[in-house]
Amino acid sequence: MDSSDLFLQIKIKRSFLCVGLDTDYRKIPEYLRTGPDAVFEFNKQIIEATAPYTVAYKLNTAFYEAMGVTGWVNMKKTVEYIRQNYADMFIIADAKRGDIGNTSELYAHAFFKQMNTDAITVNPYMGEDSVAPFLKYPGKWAIILAATSNEGSADFQRMEDRYSGLKLFERIIEYSKNWGNTDNTMYVVGATRAELLKDIRNSIPKHFLLIPGVGAQGGNLREVCKNGMNDMCGLLVNSSRAILYADNTERFAEVAGQKAEAMQKEMYELLQQHYLM
Repeated sequence: MDSSDLFLQIKIKRSFLCVGLDTDYRKIPEYLRTGPDAVFEFNKQIIEATAPYTVAYKLNTAFYEAMGVTGWVNMKKTVEYIRQNYADMFIIADAKRGDIGNTSELYAHAFFKQMNTDAITVNPYMGEDSVAPFLKYPGKWAIILAATSNEGSADFQRMEDRYSGLKLFERIIEYSKNWGNTDNTMYVVGATRAELLKDIRNSIPKHFLLIPGVGAQGGNLREVCKNGMNDMCGLLVNSSRAILYADNTERFAEVAGQKAEAMQKEMYELLQQHYLM
């Protein structure tokens, strides 16, 4: 899937929503936990309820890795279920990998070949050779961490280089934007950093941005769109907890679908305001 394919799905769905399948076994409805395949069953019902309103799913791998082999099986089954039933959906492994070249080659193989995701989040701290292996797979994406939404992001990401005047996250974007292209590279910019989006857009006007932090973390969708939307939308806005855990009864999937639909309606309005629909 390239950027044109992704924009086509945005136009079809009238949405740029990415639902985060950050499935915490401890938070799923109690009645599901009595079953043999609780996490996958939870994911399946969430997917069925939200698929009409979203263009992407993001699986935070930590929630699955914490369960050992069972978690990896649940993650694999979830990806296969999406592939079989919603073939045009964009699937992100939120794994935040990044290591020396030969190690990154194996990470890329694991998630692009074995897990069959479309994209993986990567940490660029070790430089170009740690990201390059993820860019060798046609139709696959590296999503590079830039300005994240967590409180500790200020510790390093906004430190200013006294020689160039660039903040660290700006330097990362400037250095990495030519490693790949707009069809295989996007960037993570937290919704709680919406004020930074104007400057980021000046540096990378055509790249897609993955925007976490709307919903439970307090990011403002309208501010994100005002500062970050481009002529192909250029945004995947992720919501996880606000959708997944909106209800903890047997109606959890129905309520999740309602939350996703509400976000889709707001996104459609914003797409219209930006003359993209």
